[in-house]
Amino acid sequence: MAIARLHGGPLDGQIIPLDDHDQDSLILPYSETQLTYRRDGEATHTGEHDGPTETVFRFVEAGDDISPDAD
Repeated sequence: MAIARLHGGPLDGQIIPLDDHDQDSLILPYSETQLTYRRDGEATHTGEHDGPTETVFRFVEAGDDISPDAD
């Protein structure tokens, strides 16, 4: 099992499962848009007995404006 730790953007602090621990980027749905996170560094906890493999992903961009409307 592998997990992604998300840093920055609206999903900061979230942990999600990864299908492939070698992924370089994640495109995630968010409200009515999409968020892009990119891998930042090498995976940790890659041994057999030290928990799930973890990879840090940093926020890059959102498909649309994600700020709430000022109205």
